[in-house]
Amino acid sequence: MLITRECDYSLRILRALSQGETINVPTIAEMENISVAITYKLTRKLEKAGIIRSFRGAKGGYKLQTPLDELTLYDVFVNIEREFLLTECLEDQYDCVNNSSEKSCQFHNELCRIQKVLLKECQSKSIAEILSSEDFQETAEEKQDGKNI
Repeated sequence: MLITRECDYSLRILRALSQGETINVPTIAEMENISVAITYKLTRKLEKAGIIRSFRGAKGGYKLQTPLDELTLYDVFVNIEREFLLTECLEDQYDCVNNSSEKSCQFHNELCRIQKVLLKECQSKSIAEILSSEDFQETAEEKQDGKNI
């Protein structure tokens, strides 16, 4: 699957961290309605990719390492999933009986075209642009205090 639940949740984690604060995993999970276990798993992947950074200690947690104006949907997706493809038939090593040198699959050709458009679109806006277009003003602190508007 192209945009998995892990991709979706990773974007939510970045949204929770978008105000620049250091936030612990249980708080991120609560803010974004994600289980704590999945949040831990994804924060480790995002940290390994250099997108976020961890801090130890009583006031520890995670904070953005890469500015959101330098990240796109594509950057997040390729760091969370092995491949960013619409369907498995677009994989280089996939052996499809309906698409060979003797017989070309029209669906494969169309999916290749759509894949190119999708890649371009996922790279066209930064995460910061996407969040600002939603008038994202609420701080993580307000959410932590239960002051949702």
